[in-house]
Amino acid sequence: MTQDPGRTGQRPEVLGAGERLRRLLAVLAHLARVGEESIAELAERFAMDPRVLVDELELAACCGLPPYTPDQLLELVVDNRSVVAHGLQALRRPPRLTPDEGFAVAAAARALLAVPGSDPSGPLASALAKLEAALGQDRIDVEIDAPEHLDVLRGAMAARRVVEIDYLGSRPGGESTRLVEPHRVVALDGRFYCDAYCRLADGWRRFQVDRISAVRPDGATFERRSVPDELGGAHAFAGGGSATLVLLQMAEGHRALVDRIAAGPIEHVGGGRIVVPVRIGDEHFLGRLLLRLGPDAEVLDPPALSRARAAVAVSALQRYESRAAATRASQAAR
Repeated sequence: MTQDPGRTGQRPEVLGAGERLRRLLAVLAHLARVGEESIAELAERFAMDPRVLVDELELAACCGLPPYTPDQLLELVVDNRSVVAHGLQALRRPPRLTPDEGFAVAAAARALLAVPGSDPSGPLASALAKLEAALGQDRIDVEIDAPEHLDVLRGAMAARRVVEIDYLGSRPGGESTRLVEPHRVVALDGRFYCDAYCRLADGWRRFQVDRISAVRPDGATFERRSVPDELGGAHAFAGGGSATLVLLQMAEGHRALVDRIAAGPIEHVGGGRIVVPVRIGDEHFLGRLLLRLGPDAEVLDPPALSRARAAVAVSALQRYESRAAATRASQAAR
């Protein structure tokens, strides 16, 4: 009796949509080169559960080029033993790119080559070298400075160990000590974040790693949980159950400031104005955002948050006056 390669006893890993896509593209790039490979070998190469691999390949078989007729779909013949790939020539078709598009493709290619199992000397690496040469650069490196506690969090994540962290929140007086179960470390919008189950909040939280001032082992271990869908997006702020959806109206010139945090489509309402949906974790964050946008930005909904800007401004002025008074008192005592 032939054993189903998917029944390995391994627990399927939980990845965000972006990580799954990068891994699938790396798998397809490999199949474009070899044409056919056994499920067992392919799963081992990319460190995947065989059942997950088969599911992802069957999903990829539904993708293709416009107009998405059957003859334009990727032809992947998948069974429990092997996969045969046809029609992947589109992955190798040389497009005409602008310099900005070329840089974006090169950065994405480097991210794909970093996926475990990718061939560092395969067609993708060769194409990347040619692209970088055409861009006039020997190599494109996309690097983010690693914050102090990143490796410790990754180690705790791999060992499934609970850690105690000292965390500085975004609002004044937001320092807290928490027990967390680190499940994933992601790089988004130029910073590292740790997605963890927080025992203090009894829920999922995304912690900015460079705001963690200390990490201490707790001694306990944890069982792997499924990371919620809201932590799988492309933006750093993931919202959560306590997040509030706010509608902001502002001048169109401010769009660059809110593009990365928009929680949905941005609507043009005429007169050079736009309406932007934004999810916020607390009123203090909204107030700081409104101060940055300037006086022409306003809250449309919910109306109760329309005074967030004034509240943050008053709080900042009070802190300034308190510090100024303390400085004057210190100078008078000399």
